[in-house]
Amino acid sequence: MGHFIVLPLSPAGRGEGVRGERLECGYSNFEFLSAILRKRNMVEVEGGFMKKGKYNVAVVGATGAVGNEMVDILEERNFPVAQLELLASKRGAGTRIEFNGKSHTVKVLDENSFSGIDIGLFSAGGLVSEKFAPIAGQAGCVVIDNTSAFRMDPQVPLVVPEVNAHAIAQYPNKNIIANPNCSTIQMVVALKPIHDVARIKRVVVSTYQAVSGTGKRAVKELESQVLAIYNQQEVKKEVYPHQIAFNCLPHIDVFFDNGYTKEEMKMVNETRKIMEDPSIGVTATTVRVPVFYGHSESVNIETEKKLTAREVREILSKAPGVVVVDNPKKFEYPLALHAAGKDETFVGRIREDESIPNGINMWIVSDNIRKGAALNAVQIAEILIEKYL
Repeated sequence: MGHFIVLPLSPAGRGEGVRGERLECGYSNFEFLSAILRKRNMVEVEGGFMKKGKYNVAVVGATGAVGNEMVDILEERNFPVAQLELLASKRGAGTRIEFNGKSHTVKVLDENSFSGIDIGLFSAGGLVSEKFAPIAGQAGCVVIDNTSAFRMDPQVPLVVPEVNAHAIAQYPNKNIIANPNCSTIQMVVALKPIHDVARIKRVVVSTYQAVSGTGKRAVKELESQVLAIYNQQEVKKEVYPHQIAFNCLPHIDVFFDNGYTKEEMKMVNETRKIMEDPSIGVTATTVRVPVFYGHSESVNIETEKKLTAREVREILSKAPGVVVVDNPKKFEYPLALHAAGKDETFVGRIREDESIPNGINMWIVSDNIRKGAALNAVQIAEILIEKYL
């Protein structure tokens, strides 16, 4: 009896069930075909079906803070990379970045950058994504985009793996998956387990967001302003409209006519889409604070079903990606300083809101560059190759 294999179709056939031609062949032919497939990074799986063992990955915006972190996390998590393409603007081209013990040169991003690429991790700004993500998708590359360009597109899944991993299945619509806003990601990781038990009716959130969310230039600006103040020198403002050192700016992104900022409305709209419940009331105030890494959030929720603080702690202690740090008597609660460099979302200061019957207050902290951006994107990619590619 011969072996059976499935040869993959072109990238356009992805996500359409079993993809490929079923061939019956003798042992020698099977060995020959297997050798060819191995050269194409294909491996045999149970039942004779074939899928890739390694994937060609492109990181767009590789020289930025999130792009750097994406490369590091791909290596840390042993993502099966066959070929890594690092892409950026002409300004970043030529930069050398280490990956798996080898030095890679950053190349200039152009329309031909995605030939043979399976997965593209984008974090180079909305305008870049708007232009190049569709080009990549048409070339057969599945884009995981860290900008706001496609988040509210009804044809594009907006995914936090701990919350709505099933939505990844929608990727063939445009070959694009959207990575949510950093402040939204950590909040919904903590809220979804509660929503599943007691249904959240309303969310009031105030954020305290690190300067790294703006990028490398903002990190440098905070550092230089602190040094300038310490040395009694002039404080220069280039990234933010006001001094960020020793200050708080209730202003992230542009202001809309309704008085909210774009960042605040991202949290409103993205939360509803990810939680798959447009009836949830969400209001947000987002604030930039003089912290390098780690976003913190004061979150108040109103639930349909009454929950005690103890019940919330129990729910969150079992939730994927969540670590409960909540022992005020020992001064134990989530801190941005402790969350920096870690993958989890930390929740503490859990207490009942005594002003309403079914209210809960909590404090949510996470590394905005890791779980708030790069890690979430790589986690999506891991599910993508496990279940769909």
